[in-house]
Amino acid sequence: MAEFDDGKKIPSNRLSRVGMFGSVVTKVATNMAAEGAKQMLSGKRPKAKDLLLTPKNISSVTDQLAQLRGAAMKVGQLLSMDAGDALPKELTDILAKLRSNASPMPAKQLADVLAQEWGADWQQHFVSFNFKPIAAASIGQVHFAYGDDGAELAVKVQYPGIKKSISSDVDNVVTLLRLTGLVPKEVDYKELLEEAKKQLHDEANYCLESDMLQTFATHLKNDERYLVPRAVEALTTPSILTMSYEHGEPIESLSDLPQDARDTLIENLFHLLFREVFEFQLVQTDPNFANYLYQTDTGKIVLLDFGATRQYPDNISEGYQKLLSAAMEDDREAMSEALKQIGFFSKTILPEQHAAVVNLVAIACEPLKYNGDYDFGTSDLAVRIRESGMALSMEQGYWHTPPADALFLHRKIGGLYLLAARLNARVNIRRLFTPFLLPVALNADEQKAAG
Repeated sequence: MAEFDDGKKIPSNRLSRVGMFGSVVTKVATNMAAEGAKQMLSGKRPKAKDLLLTPKNISSVTDQLAQLRGAAMKVGQLLSMDAGDALPKELTDILAKLRSNASPMPAKQLADVLAQEWGADWQQHFVSFNFKPIAAASIGQVHFAYGDDGAELAVKVQYPGIKKSISSDVDNVVTLLRLTGLVPKEVDYKELLEEAKKQLHDEANYCLESDMLQTFATHLKNDERYLVPRAVEALTTPSILTMSYEHGEPIESLSDLPQDARDTLIENLFHLLFREVFEFQLVQTDPNFANYLYQTDTGKIVLLDFGATRQYPDNISEGYQKLLSAAMEDDREAMSEALKQIGFFSKTILPEQHAAVVNLVAIACEPLKYNGDYDFGTSDLAVRIRESGMALSMEQGYWHTPPADALFLHRKIGGLYLLAARLNARVNIRRLFTPFLLPVALNADEQKAAG
């Protein structure tokens, strides 16, 4: 067995977690008072926001939320994809750190979880088990092990206390962000909170993730481009997911691959996304680059982490099929109708706000409208989407939260855009989507190409 690794113990009961939220608010208030007094003594009249967004306060909030993991990180992810660039840069920096800097739980706490789930003699199932995690995220951490048959395994172990504290954690973290002034008051987050709770409960059920793992393996069994780890049911519980360990390179680190290999890699990821939305109606919605590995010898993409998998009902799947079909031809009226079917515009909206939303979607669909290989690496698409989103929320005052299904799908698409830009990929998105186009939207050449 590997040597135990030190880490910060994760608070596992509700009262201790509530106490941590209270302590960070107290720290922030104390830091604000001290900084305010310091600036006043030097003859300055500081603004409350300037006192709030100091490096010390930002560090306090980040450290506490990172130690709580779970809800803190999930709410941060959801807020960042909803309010997006309307959030202060300081908060987006915090959210980025929360997504990437989870520290592992101490080995003693890990050993307790393993014994609780597998029994005191759990080591009999393994030739060796490495206590130092190979990855740590919001819900759990992953360990490498050799099974009793010598097979290489990846074992995802859930942080203790996550399940029981989900609802209170979500409520508390948003209260914290409100009290610290880091979330604009105009953001309507109630639906988002309920979605965060539901999503966390689903992600905290590793048996459900194991089912999704096996479902995707079945969907893709005849497609050699993708590799899905094999679930080991005998060693999987609601708090531990055991699966085959698959080798591969981190996908965002492949900038030195030949251009055609990078293009094919991104093309395959977009092809998979279209199949997920329109064929499986089951989408792995987490865009984290760490959810993909690439096998340079086989060209296969290893698909990891199915905790954020969502079922998409017919009206949403068909709505997006109509939306993308209309966007290809820049048919704004048809786009508007499709957005209504998906669930946009359910609240009162001014005509100019309505037009701005449709325009924002049209901008985001630029790679789809382009008739040829779209060069993600040289495009300023991300900047234009950000500027349009800022204008919509800040200048026109439109803060309506789209349906949760739309939020998660947009998050996934945005993640693929970012990865495509990171790898300087050139991909014909229009051609990839053509097999899924509604027949009325096809021109003569595209009907012939679709066969």
